[in-house]
Amino acid sequence: MEKQAKVVIIGGGIMGCSLAYHLAKEGWSDIILLEKAELTSGSTWHAAGQITHSVSHYGLAKMAAYGTELYPTLEAETGQNATWHGCGSLRVAYTPEEVDWLHYTRSIGRGLGHEMEIVGPDRIRALHPFYTLDGILAALHTPHDGHVDPAGVSFGLAAGARQRGAKVIRHNRATDITRTDGGEWIVHTEQGAIRCEIVVNAGGTYARQIGQWVGLDLPIANLLHHYLITDPVPEFQDLGQELPVVRDDRQVSGYIRMEQKSGLVGIYEKANAATIWDDGTPWEAENELFEADYDRIMPWLENAMERMPIFADLGLKRVVHGAITHPPDGNMMLGPSGLRNFWLCCGSQVGIAWGPGAGKYLAQWMVHGSADISMASFDPRRFGARIDDAYRIGKAKEDYLLRHEIPFPHLDRPAYRPSHSKTSPLYDVLKEKGAVYQDVYGWERPYWYATGDVPQDHIHAFRRSALHDIVGAEVTGLRAAAGIADLTAFSKIEISGPDAEAYLSRVQSNKLPKKTGSIMLTYLVNPNGRLEGEATLVRLGEDRFYAVYAAAKEASLLNWMEEQSAPGERVVFENVSADRGVLMLAGPKARDIFASCTEAPLDNKSFRWLSSQQVTVAGVSDVRAMRVTYTGELGWELHVPMTGMRAVYEALVAAGEPLGLVHVGSAALNAMRMEKAYKSGHEITNEVTLAEAGLERFSRPDGFQGAEISLARPEKWVVALLRLEEPAADQVQADPLGSESIWLDGKCVGSIASGGYGYAVGAWLGWAYVNPSVAAPGTVLDVTGIERTIKATVLADAVFDPANDRPRVDAEAVLAAE
Repeated sequence: MEKQAKVVIIGGGIMGCSLAYHLAKEGWSDIILLEKAELTSGSTWHAAGQITHSVSHYGLAKMAAYGTELYPTLEAETGQNATWHGCGSLRVAYTPEEVDWLHYTRSIGRGLGHEMEIVGPDRIRALHPFYTLDGILAALHTPHDGHVDPAGVSFGLAAGARQRGAKVIRHNRATDITRTDGGEWIVHTEQGAIRCEIVVNAGGTYARQIGQWVGLDLPIANLLHHYLITDPVPEFQDLGQELPVVRDDRQVSGYIRMEQKSGLVGIYEKANAATIWDDGTPWEAENELFEADYDRIMPWLENAMERMPIFADLGLKRVVHGAITHPPDGNMMLGPSGLRNFWLCCGSQVGIAWGPGAGKYLAQWMVHGSADISMASFDPRRFGARIDDAYRIGKAKEDYLLRHEIPFPHLDRPAYRPSHSKTSPLYDVLKEKGAVYQDVYGWERPYWYATGDVPQDHIHAFRRSALHDIVGAEVTGLRAAAGIADLTAFSKIEISGPDAEAYLSRVQSNKLPKKTGSIMLTYLVNPNGRLEGEATLVRLGEDRFYAVYAAAKEASLLNWMEEQSAPGERVVFENVSADRGVLMLAGPKARDIFASCTEAPLDNKSFRWLSSQQVTVAGVSDVRAMRVTYTGELGWELHVPMTGMRAVYEALVAAGEPLGLVHVGSAALNAMRMEKAYKSGHEITNEVTLAEAGLERFSRPDGFQGAEISLARPEKWVVALLRLEEPAADQVQADPLGSESIWLDGKCVGSIASGGYGYAVGAWLGWAYVNPSVAAPGTVLDVTGIERTIKATVLADAVFDPANDRPRVDAEAVLAAE
């Protein structure tokens, strides 16, 4: 047996085989794929093997589409039969909300070149004459969807990996993983130890146990899923072609298709989700299936028989009831684990469909330092809640039950919140004020505030809803007087040591602040020129800095910064996110309100724009007051010791409410950042460079890693600010959500990254990545929206205070000038 390799992948299912294949395609051949039994003998072998283009965001759409491109060609490349059935599929919709989702996913797919059409009942009947259409309004027809033999494609990927030099070792179970003093990994197996530089956990249902060997607690659980195969269907015997797969999210909560000349029904029941192996998957398990639980699935099975009456009188020749892994949010766990050179490729609930893309883009990340799509939603370090058995099992069940629900934007997932969340000391106070919370890296953060008779519940919709006016009132209130927001979820890190300045100069783009108390906005750059993240950096002393960045990036960006430090470099990173809360106070009257709670002078000369001071507020000392704002108004962020949050908040509210102070949530802040043309994590991803993201003004010309690449003239795409035409009264009142395609003269030229309604100008504003040839201000483009094409004009600058006067000077002077 081999004793050494560059990479050891543990797990020979679809995920591990795909990663081995794609790493080898990227040029890494010194790979060992390790499997305890036969390849695919865990969850892969019993999968239904389906793949569809109809998914809910850009990155996943690219992943899924890649599978439909790879699978039909695999046999020609490797000699292994993959049994590709390109039968297409229909996703049916019964409600207007479901139809809206079909339009949304169609916009994403068409922009990527996927053939998709929304069809009515007559066309559905022509494509599938046996499906009962009562109550169905429309369907999304994706003619290039299909299904495969799960074992066949896995064997094909493994064969392709071997042909490029990788080694596949079967019937040899990994038993432990340890690390040498020099940083290498030792994978202990039944047949001996393998020394390697990199380990990848692709263990499927065993992934959590494998993670425990190195001290990781992965939040995944194994859910049981049924599909059933009928006796041969008489009506199928003489069909000249295979019927499309029907995905019926509402009535069947699953899928129905042909399986040879039989029928196949798969069900994700919407109640009583069941887990297995909660205490660990038995190592001796192989090709494991379980007795059918008809009571659990019967309501949806009965619906399936009503929808496909030609199945109703047939017997069942096979029931597959097997385990599938689910993470808390439904997305795979692809990427660094937080331990150097220990990667994850697991937590996939849809392995056959997503596995090819997962392997492709994870291989890019491992080999080149970033992928060609944003991997943020798959990053294993994205979970910040308190993880225990109750949480990981309960959240996995919640995800299973949501598998065939409408994926609304900002869909609330309430299970184990706030019991396992991180909360600010103001959580209960703000809840009484009407806060409707969202989960951000395990933090409970106010999203919007319910006032008056508005129910304090999440509002889910693809179209403009009551939330449009609620958020508008928060924005208007802040711009007229002042607003307060709890931004405690921000990530906060102190970077110190004799080499801290040299280190920061190397890994980020901007000039470091020279004076103690100075603030600057900067971007962390990979050696390949791609962006890793954005941070607000404060100099606290000669060799001490304070970095503030997005809540969702807390673990991943800290991990990245630690790994960027060179051997022997004297720099220390301290995560202080839980030590300080953050209150934002902004608006024309912010100085008056703040002044009544502190003795510190707040005039422009004493407390300049983009500076930080340690002040006492409402008797609470050691408050880091930072004169920055995300709103475009005069304002401060107050970074307060957690124990003083309540006192500072109460003092500011007492002083501010007589002056018109309002509470604002992150939805309002997003609208205001769009009015100011500020970019967010949707624009700043590992897909893009500084120049592509339009961030050259926050960069030195050289002197940091990846500078030449990152500042090179964009050729693929560039960010552009769009103002969309308002819908007429008789048109669909809906705004883009992100990932929608953008067109010019019948050609797709980009896609929406993010956006928000600009209440100051009465129009929706969006950031988009577009072909550089169409990015000139004044260019008119078409955005594919829900049931309509929306005209969009490229803007040259922010629509609100483009000179940035309001946050920098005395508010009274600005108001007088206006």
